[in-house]
Amino acid sequence: MWVPTLLKSIEGDMRTAGLHITAEDIYSINHGSIKDAIVHFGGGCTAEVISEEGLLLTNHHCGFSVIQEHSSLENDYLKNGFWAMDKASELRNPGLTATFIIRMEDVSERVLSELASQQDLTEVQRREVVMRVGEAIAKEAVEGTHYQAVVRPFNYGNAYFLIVTETFRDVRLVGAPPSSIGKFGGDTDNWMWPRHNADFSIFRIYAGPDNKPADPSESNVPFVPRHSLPVNIGGVEEGDFAMIFGFPGSTQRYLSSYAVDYVLNTADPLRIKMRSASLAVIDAAMRNSDKTRIQYADKQAGISNAYKKWIGEVRGLKELRTLDHKREQEQVYTDMAMKRDRLDLQAVLPELKSLYEAYVPLAVSRDLFVEMVYYGPEVLRFADGFRELVEDQAKLEADGKFRTKADERAGNIHGFFKDYDASVDEQVFKALLPIYRANVPVANQPAALREIDTRFKGDSDAWVRDLYARSIFTDEARLKKALMLPSKKFAKLAAVDPAYRTARSFFRSFLEQVRPEHAVLSDRIEAAMRTYVKGMMELEPERTFWPDANSTLRLSYGKVEGSEPRDAVVYEPFTTLDGVVDKYVPGDVEFDVPERLLALHAAKDYGQYGVNGVMPVCFTSSLHTTGGNSGSPVLNGRGQLIGLNFDRTWESTMSDIQFDPEKCRNICVDVRYILFIIDKFAGAKHLVDEMKLVQREADPMPGIIELPIHR
Repeated sequence: MWVPTLLKSIEGDMRTAGLHITAEDIYSINHGSIKDAIVHFGGGCTAEVISEEGLLLTNHHCGFSVIQEHSSLENDYLKNGFWAMDKASELRNPGLTATFIIRMEDVSERVLSELASQQDLTEVQRREVVMRVGEAIAKEAVEGTHYQAVVRPFNYGNAYFLIVTETFRDVRLVGAPPSSIGKFGGDTDNWMWPRHNADFSIFRIYAGPDNKPADPSESNVPFVPRHSLPVNIGGVEEGDFAMIFGFPGSTQRYLSSYAVDYVLNTADPLRIKMRSASLAVIDAAMRNSDKTRIQYADKQAGISNAYKKWIGEVRGLKELRTLDHKREQEQVYTDMAMKRDRLDLQAVLPELKSLYEAYVPLAVSRDLFVEMVYYGPEVLRFADGFRELVEDQAKLEADGKFRTKADERAGNIHGFFKDYDASVDEQVFKALLPIYRANVPVANQPAALREIDTRFKGDSDAWVRDLYARSIFTDEARLKKALMLPSKKFAKLAAVDPAYRTARSFFRSFLEQVRPEHAVLSDRIEAAMRTYVKGMMELEPERTFWPDANSTLRLSYGKVEGSEPRDAVVYEPFTTLDGVVDKYVPGDVEFDVPERLLALHAAKDYGQYGVNGVMPVCFTSSLHTTGGNSGSPVLNGRGQLIGLNFDRTWESTMSDIQFDPEKCRNICVDVRYILFIIDKFAGAKHLVDEMKLVQREADPMPGIIELPIHR
């Protein structure tokens, strides 16, 4: 996962592999380049500009929450899809952003020299210095501009980069296929190969009349980009050069064996158990009600995605013997440090071992707190959102602000209950609570849970049932009525509410009993890892050390290819629409297919997008990806769009910790299938007409002909 400022150093290797443009064409601060078409979408995914009118392409699952928010029983865009047939029909999305990278700059020397001038800093003090210096660097970088900037640490703080960005705040939904196409295969196919879904959605960036970011407004106009990606409809072949440009979220390539042991044998198994329990409840409820299906579609997807990933991660780490390899590498590290009399490096691994012995119980408490409060019963987070009205009631009333704050909360109530079912939430709480209580040290559990053994004689289901029956936060009408009470009465009523009391108890136990010590140990682990990784680079200067992903712009390159992940298992690199029809199960929630798509297949009516009577759908390539690469463009050697990244194979899910180039594959929607769905299925050819379509060209020998990139 290469930092784009370093691409010139590997340009020769990339050209040998099949690149036909220059590193400057990929990343430049002097003229339009591919980086100027790459967008950090909503802060969590990647998207790319594919027209001169600001058209954005990203994954269906990246736009899923937006599509769900616009959906209702009357306008079920999740089920039926959405296509704006003109710009006036495009849907606004408050809070959705699109961020471009203006430039990245290595500022390590300036930051590290400041740190070196101050001795014996604690990790907290070190962060304060980095923040002060980083803010000064960022301020200088954007002086007199509308850009934003931040200084980010790389390699556990062994390096620092300045990142200057431009963020657009008016991003509108343009098109999305029905979930039966965009999410075809559902959870069954998630993380799997072969794959047959068109995981894409389309948005458009709007700017002010000066082409600069502006708040959403009727007066805004489509953004004119510095670069848009040409779309190659000539297709790809096995062995073709491919590269991916995007914002991978997080990798942990340099973890110690002690950290891998925790992930493999404790963290992942517990989180899998928690999510399995909640999914059993939610999936059953969604199957039984269209209303619940719409309400919980986005929540279920968020819970399920990591759940299945962790299952594959555990399997992959075991198959690769990652824990054994880490221990072997650490022995080599120790031997080399001893040979060179590096006492500082010799001490770091024993220190990490000692730190993890103390860290694991706290990490379990933190992980299961997150699973309960942020991915479990929603009533806990919702009720805790009223804390200011309860704890600060007297001050708010004295300042004349209580009613304003109460009205603000009241304005959010309908939005919450629109996508909430108390009976489903109650069953989720019942399913997760026994797992939580059995695995979190008693000293770190919320005091409110003691009532289960005192008042309810150990019956946790009865305790949960009582909470939902009595709480005002599980019923929209009761809550609205309570908010109309005088401030003192509302605060008194909410303070003793069982859901509010339980929520506060969960947060207090975490904030007071877990987080402080967890933070101290995390800081010490971070400092030790900084020494450990720096030591690796010093002891083995011949190795290539790229910094772990951290949601900053990165490029990975490889080729279009299949794999043989296990004995007698061969994954071909391409799938077609024939495979969609083979998987078709009428009426099935995951494998149903729209009649229109079946008719197009039967008639082989693929337009200019099919090849010899076959409609390509997906392909795999050997590109290193992780979360955040969702929606990233997959490009050929000329910088033309050939596919849209959306997943990894299940055998690749351990790649955040150990990347195996023989086994790991990313999964992409073939751009021809995307165009086919837009044009032939949806009848939205006006969107295709915005794009610059190019045909496949015969590749010359790398380095002989330098082809210009479309700007």
